[in-house]
Amino acid sequence: MVSNVFKMKNQESGKLNYSNPEEKEAKRIAEVKSLSYLERLERLMAILEISFLVKNGTKIKNNDQSNS
Repeated sequence: MVSNVFKMKNQESGKLNYSNPEEKEAKRIAEVKSLSYLERLERLMAILEISFLVKNGTKIKNNDQSNS
């Protein structure tokens, strides 16, 4: 579900966008306004899911520092 939610409309993959931040923000606002209520809710749920996973995920310790 998460991979489908964050696909951008009208954006080619592999290209970086170096445009003006105000223009990017305006495009992003227009994109969000064009989404349906359900699509907005799906995006919010994906963000919450990722946030939960990052917060509660297992921590990986670096063993290189403990050997010195």
